[in-house]
Amino acid sequence: MSGARAIDLPLSAAVEARSPRPFEPIYIMYAMSLTGRIRAWLGRLSSGRDGRAPRRERKAMGRAGERIAARRLRRSGYRILARNFRAAGAEIDLVASEGDTVVFVEVKARRDRRMGAPEEAVDDRKQERIRRAAEVYLDRYRADGRPVRFDVVAISGDWPGRRVELFRDAF
Repeated sequence: MSGARAIDLPLSAAVEARSPRPFEPIYIMYAMSLTGRIRAWLGRLSSGRDGRAPRRERKAMGRAGERIAARRLRRSGYRILARNFRAAGAEIDLVASEGDTVVFVEVKARRDRRMGAPEEAVDDRKQERIRRAAEVYLDRYRADGRPVRFDVVAISGDWPGRRVELFRDAF
């Protein structure tokens, strides 16, 4: 059964190890391409179909980014009022106050810039959803008369050498 043994050989070696039977090299090439397909499929499972990290890793990174952002905001004089406030089909990562101003903060974290800069991910659609949720927050906690601001905290880079940027009044 030389076909099963030849699957682990590189393609050039498998063709050179050809037996007198004419169908065997085709079988070996098919088996190797099947192996390659299986490896590619397993790679997509571990890294996500679109090249991003798996959902569980992205969630963990998002939570870590929110903790880092909250720490940075507290050091900058903000007071954290709420985390992960959900309303109107949106989520506001952090709600804080700076003096009398209510600040709604969107946190974006990226390990690298292959998918773009973190702050670029807060597009018009995302901004509108955050605004709707902010209106609900202000109404629910009777903060309608207070000044409001929307900030973005962008975290980029690998965790030991990460870069944390605060964009005040981002939108």
